[in-house]
Amino acid sequence: MPRVIGIIGYPLKHSISPYFQQAALDYYQLDIRYQAWETVPGELGEMVSRLRHPQNLGANVTVPHKESVLPLLDEIDDVAGLIGAVNTIVNRDDRLAGFNTDAHGFVEALRERGDFEPEGKQAVILGAGGAARAVGFALIRGRVKLLTIINRTLERAEALANGLRGYQASAGLATQVVALPWENVKMPQTFGRFHLIVNCTTIGMRHSPEEGKSPLNLEAIPSGALVYDLIYNPSPTPLLQLAQRAGANILGGLPMLVYQGAASFELWTQRKAPIDIMLQRAEEVLERW
Repeated sequence: MPRVIGIIGYPLKHSISPYFQQAALDYYQLDIRYQAWETVPGELGEMVSRLRHPQNLGANVTVPHKESVLPLLDEIDDVAGLIGAVNTIVNRDDRLAGFNTDAHGFVEALRERGDFEPEGKQAVILGAGGAARAVGFALIRGRVKLLTIINRTLERAEALANGLRGYQASAGLATQVVALPWENVKMPQTFGRFHLIVNCTTIGMRHSPEEGKSPLNLEAIPSGALVYDLIYNPSPTPLLQLAQRAGANILGGLPMLVYQGAASFELWTQRKAPIDIMLQRAEEVLERW
């Protein structure tokens, strides 16, 4: 019987993880299948229980389960615990261990594909969910000077900012972390000082209720900044199209997706991920969509 790895989330019709993960598994000629396991929130507990079966090596976890899956696991990696979100589960002899490779994937893509070094820069994150937590954690570790959180619910932005301040203080880092209400996205003066703008919302994502929309208008995007949209489908997103018109540099979400997936692959298989093959396969799939 072939062993199995899956991705747990809802909805999953936009996910290309099965394609590039399977390409990596096939590269090593492993008898392992990577599958999409669409899971509504009420079925998450049952799905996680199935991961304990010996043929299941583990899973990726995506929206909306990255935070709610934590109490269902036997152990949590330190990074995942600090971030408060899990995107990778590894089945270790019927014990389920949770990891977060999003922070690693974000920074690897930022440096390797965005040619951007965060130290000393000023950055803003749009959103305050699991992905935003990983990004905020990564940017503080990267020693940004100022990190601003803007979310449609100010209370969530403030909660994330408080959590990041706690990490910043405990790690002895000097990042200033602030939260702003969503109304600031409509004010061009808000963004002029930022070197990096990261969209961690689903605004603009294909098959989402806000497909075709952008969280920022053209006037709000400063030329010369790097606009990094974690959404990878469509490519480019409406936000990145506007950013190009504004004279900003752009980075889509596909490299982060592949880099975080590569880190997950290495946790499951103990083999070095063939990143170039994974990225090429991901790009091929997106072109068809």
